[in-house]
Amino acid sequence: MTDEPPLRRRPTEELPGNAPQQPPSAQPQPAGEGPDPTDGGPVPLTAPRDGTPDPVTTSAELAEVVARFAAGTGPVALDAERASGYRYSQRAYLVQLRRAGAGTALIDPLPLPDLSTLDAVIGEAEWVLHAASQDLACLAEVGLRPRRLFDTELAARLAGFERVGLAALTEQLLGFTLEKHHSAADWSSRPLPESWLTYAALDVEMLTDLRDALDAELTRQGKSAWAAEEFAALVRTGARPPRVRAEPWRRTSGIHRVRGARAQARVRSLWYARDQIAARRDAAPGRVLPDSAIVAAAELDPKDEKTLLTLPGFGGRSVRRLARTWLAALDDARELPDDALPATPAVEGPPPPHRWAERDPVAAGRLARCREVVVRIAGEHNLPPENLITPDSVRRLAWSPPEEVTEDAVAETLRGFNAREWQIALLTPELTQALSPNPIP
Repeated sequence: MTDEPPLRRRPTEELPGNAPQQPPSAQPQPAGEGPDPTDGGPVPLTAPRDGTPDPVTTSAELAEVVARFAAGTGPVALDAERASGYRYSQRAYLVQLRRAGAGTALIDPLPLPDLSTLDAVIGEAEWVLHAASQDLACLAEVGLRPRRLFDTELAARLAGFERVGLAALTEQLLGFTLEKHHSAADWSSRPLPESWLTYAALDVEMLTDLRDALDAELTRQGKSAWAAEEFAALVRTGARPPRVRAEPWRRTSGIHRVRGARAQARVRSLWYARDQIAARRDAAPGRVLPDSAIVAAAELDPKDEKTLLTLPGFGGRSVRRLARTWLAALDDARELPDDALPATPAVEGPPPPHRWAERDPVAAGRLARCREVVVRIAGEHNLPPENLITPDSVRRLAWSPPEEVTEDAVAETLRGFNAREWQIALLTPELTQALSPNPIP
């Protein structure tokens, strides 16, 4: 529980214009119910209770924040702002923290890329994040790694809430509305506008209150132990960088329209040419050259600059300046020998489910029965099926079940898919029956 004193909503009529508002106490409600309509409905939250702090940019200012948070008590609310869609990297461009007795801090990691001194004083506290898997890797880059955490988005999923965004949960459980119109902003720009800093500070303003509300709801539903397992798994794996795909160019949007190995080689060549430029500039690849332009050039295979620049996506000045680069990439693809062209990639794991009935009708039957088990048990426990077990795990289990279908063997197979013990306990008996050659109707 947070060590901050109980907080109460103020009726709408008591809130002056843009004055700082007192954040609400967390009053949990059963999953699926709407907000308490008392006090005139949800109240817009427009400013942090202590005002918007200036970003911390110097070692001396950081030392002061470290001292404050060392003296604080209870959980630490954290968030990070990236510049997805603007930058090539997924680094943090602002780190926000709040703790009882310490207030809120906004830290600029551009001049302060090492926050390990802060980690040393808050590392043993519980960290509260929303959608932690999105932020843990970039926080680790600046030296912040939780030992314990509470993920409010994941907690809401386990509790059965349909809307699990931060703004939706804050409104439903705490009775305050948050504006999210700066979520897609270019946080790498400097200086950061005051309105953006206010938005960033509000993202951690009520996280601990939200944590308490969701913790109470998980306790009411008997799911606290499940959540603890999920949070521990996030601590173990959440800071790992994303897995590098063997052929990332195959995820180019619209590539399904590109027919033939030679045309796919043009996609590949343009994709890697763009990626090198994007990495060098630290710019999002789509801002260097849109996927639609890569697909258009791969389909037409222009041989000269004039033709290239008539294609959709090649009209911008910065794209035109790189015309020779794009033409050289197309030349490279054109000159490849046939044995160097892209080949159909080997499929990892089971085939697409729509092909199962043709390739292995028995496996298709197992998959149908396993899916029915997952959907039914998830419904009985007010869970999204994908939070009970990943769809990929269900497919792999149904396609290649253990040689001897026993509960122990099925449980061990699920562990191999990184399923948690609470998931294994709920699913194993009925999945074992569903995988049996002679399932009970």
